[in-house]
Amino acid sequence: MRTRRFGDALVPVIGQGTWNMEQDARDEVVRALRRGLDLGLTHVDTAELYGSGRVEEIVREAIAGRRDEVFLVSKVLPSNASRRGTIEACERSLARLGTDRLDAYLLHWPGSFPLEETIEAFEELVRAGKIVRWGVSNFDEEELEDAQRIAGDGRIACNQVLHHLQERAIEHAVAPWCAARGVAVVSYSPFGSGEFPAAGSKGGKVLAEIARAHGATPRQVALAFLLQVVPGALVIPKASKVAHVEDNAGAMELVLDDDEIAHIDAVFPKGKRRRGVPTL
Repeated sequence: MRTRRFGDALVPVIGQGTWNMEQDARDEVVRALRRGLDLGLTHVDTAELYGSGRVEEIVREAIAGRRDEVFLVSKVLPSNASRRGTIEACERSLARLGTDRLDAYLLHWPGSFPLEETIEAFEELVRAGKIVRWGVSNFDEEELEDAQRIAGDGRIACNQVLHHLQERAIEHAVAPWCAARGVAVVSYSPFGSGEFPAAGSKGGKVLAEIARAHGATPRQVALAFLLQVVPGALVIPKASKVAHVEDNAGAMELVLDDDEIAHIDAVFPKGKRRRGVPTL
């Protein structure tokens, strides 16, 4: 089981995302999440945004009786991220998730409330034992600098960002900033949220060729590539079916050689640096 640092914790390199799971059959989703736990995909990421809280309730059902196995992460909406609002939002998430603590709590994206207020609330929640650590999501390097200036060194556990084969912008500045400061990069939608390369495309053929060499699948190759090109990265693909979870877990120990990395890089170039971070 490969693990990497998430703040002061070690978590599996592949976890489970839950965005849009309220749109899938609940029983099937619960089975998939539980199968993921069986396979060691114990980093489960959710948010109050997802299904307006319904996904947190689905996660509660999936982790019932297994809370201590799970590295549980949720996120506060920027519209709730005042000092008092953050604390109240956390309490609501804890209730929906049926737990007394979160392993990490993130600001979902930068908002209009002063970041000082949100960070003060996070630190208060840490002191109260409601969260173990905190981080951010969808922050660019300038926003990360602001957060570190306010919080001090070593307080930001992660930055959760969009990263997939056809969207590699974070590799220019955001990922190096995080690597230099020990901040975990958590890659969401690593398959592109419905935009995974078609089998007959140039990129799809490269993935398939490399997959055959390893007895793997193209999606497993994609996950392995993302984990190797960003030092310290973690990925949280969503999988609402057991078969998809099992496929994701199969990438846990897959390592690509330098030539394979170069071939994938050639067909999925990271492109030019641009301001900000991409989002869905």
